[in-house]
Amino acid sequence: MNIEQARKIIINPYITEKAYMAIDKENKISFIVNDNANKRDIKEAIKMLYNVNVESINIARTVYGKKAFVKFSAAGAARELATKLGLV
Repeated sequence: MNIEQARKIIINPYITEKAYMAIDKENKISFIVNDNANKRDIKEAIKMLYNVNVESINIARTVYGKKAFVKFSAAGAARELATKLGLV
């Protein structure tokens, strides 16, 4: 996978009040992802784009598209990435 493919998989971060609270409490960030992406593709894309280790991924389909809830391995990694992305 290259950078262009990773950018096509991860569309944008998805932030709501609930998602914002999950950053601190659960070490998770939610992303809107490509409808054809699977967990393995999402994990590789997150690693490539943001250089962080992913512990687990949960996926849900919503009216906004396919949403991935990404939990990070390192403590505080979600907070650091959210700061980099300008979410907090």
